[in-house]
Amino acid sequence: MLYDAYEFQRSWLASASAMATVGANWLNNPSNPFAYLGGGPLMASALEVFAHASASRGKPAFGLDTTTIDGREVRVVEEIVLQRPFGQLKRFRREGVEGGPRLLIAAPMSGHFATLLRGTVERMLPVADVYITDWRDAKLVPTRDGRFDLDDYIDYLIAFMEAIGPDNDGPADGAHGAHMLAVCQPSVPCLAATALMSADRNPCRPRTLTMMGGPIDTREAPTAVNVLATERPFAWFEQNVIATVPLLYPGAGRKVYPGFLQLSGFMTMNLGNHMMSHYELFKHLVTGDEDSAEATKRFYDEYRSVCDMTAEFYLQTIDTVFQSHSLPKGEMMHRGRRVDCGAITDVGLLAIEGERDDISGLGQTRAALTIATSLPEEKKRYYMAESVGHYGIFNGSKWRTRIAPVVEEWMAAN
Repeated sequence: MLYDAYEFQRSWLASASAMATVGANWLNNPSNPFAYLGGGPLMASALEVFAHASASRGKPAFGLDTTTIDGREVRVVEEIVLQRPFGQLKRFRREGVEGGPRLLIAAPMSGHFATLLRGTVERMLPVADVYITDWRDAKLVPTRDGRFDLDDYIDYLIAFMEAIGPDNDGPADGAHGAHMLAVCQPSVPCLAATALMSADRNPCRPRTLTMMGGPIDTREAPTAVNVLATERPFAWFEQNVIATVPLLYPGAGRKVYPGFLQLSGFMTMNLGNHMMSHYELFKHLVTGDEDSAEATKRFYDEYRSVCDMTAEFYLQTIDTVFQSHSLPKGEMMHRGRRVDCGAITDVGLLAIEGERDDISGLGQTRAALTIATSLPEEKKRYYMAESVGHYGIFNGSKWRTRIAPVVEEWMAAN
């Protein structure tokens, strides 16, 4: 019933959005005499804000067609290296550019598409051969393709690293694969995959693992997100936030945690800021500041493009990461095998946190350096980005000018 109610609302809003767009265009038409009346621009701007806020959205495109390397414009081509039911490994191949460090960016499976990291990819393209985990919307995966949980997520990461391959620049036991960059939620499965691959001396294990704003140990400086996950029993999540995909989607009958619920939670956390952003959008439209209005629209086009997670992945993450704290306690299991971070002995670990992060509090990501007990200190580094919130860790000017150089330096040093 929850998903059906949402679909009914979405269909109604899509119609209302289309009507508002028509009204805004009519009022903005220079041949319309009402466009020159005092209230015309105000009404047109209000309709345009409503039309944008209520429009339906699908998966955005990365749209990264070129990059600049040493002052030269280079064409970028997206390639699918490995495809599986719940996600694919995508490469941004730079035409005519060979060599350079290989980097796998692990995108979060937390209600948004991998395109949320467009700015992350764009910044790293000039300096690395970039790959990304491109997760599918669970409602589009037929039930015949089976289930997908946290264990599967780890398996996918290992398979993706193996698809990228080892460097083969030394003895097999000392070989490494690509660098890995985990943004927020995937910090836990990325660290677990690194531990498992290190224990197996897998030649494709990461050369470095950078974790940014990740919930390695949510007992440290718990945020509102952490409190929500711990103050309710596990059964509450099973009964209240899991829905069944309706018949109009390929994944009909699959149990999911809907992306629209995740988006509602994030919007509610900072409702005042979002309302002010839309008020600023309205003012930009009234004054004719199209550049500022388009910047706001682009952000919300991405932010409101959401996808569903499988119920088993969401519930296992709630239990393992937020309620049991299994990884920092040394109790996390993968396919019946204990995940031992002490097995990591030669992978450079970099933990990055934002001073104003309201999703993963200070100390939660840094905990990874503590539980990697066998890793030499010179293979560990911590960086705290001052005056940076959660989104700013991997996107925006502070990511480009202050944080990305730290990641580059760490990759070069290892």
